[in-house]
Amino acid sequence: MDKLEMRHTLLAAKARKKLSWEEIGQAIGMSPVWTASACYGMNSAKAEVAHKLCEVLDVDGNVAEALVAFPTKTWDEAIPQDPLIYRLYEVVGVYGETLKDVVQERFGDGIMSAIDFTMEVDKVKDPKGDRVVLTLNGKFLPYRSW
Repeated sequence: MDKLEMRHTLLAAKARKKLSWEEIGQAIGMSPVWTASACYGMNSAKAEVAHKLCEVLDVDGNVAEALVAFPTKTWDEAIPQDPLIYRLYEVVGVYGETLKDVVQERFGDGIMSAIDFTMEVDKVKDPKGDRVVLTLNGKFLPYRSW
């Protein structure tokens, strides 16, 4: 089974079981964001986590093999049409250089890791409309000179 077939199998099982990413993440001892990313095929899981996920979603064990396989992290280069995903592209397009400048002023010449990384999605109640809080937490990796 490849990552795409795995993705379809897991998302169909999630819908059939009517579970949230929060519920699935809690059941396997992982964050909901990481859990969703692994199910979408963008991260690999340790064998024990993969098997537990398959148990929770009641899917065949060959799905676990695909979950453990290392992913190829690619995405469509076209600008996404989904409004939420498009807005994230817009944030990076509008604020990307600003963020780069501020990070480099504070840390030096380097980048934020997406490997040594965590992400949280939180909801904050607000009388003017609930707020989405995205926390991206990546290790700073300085560029080296040699």
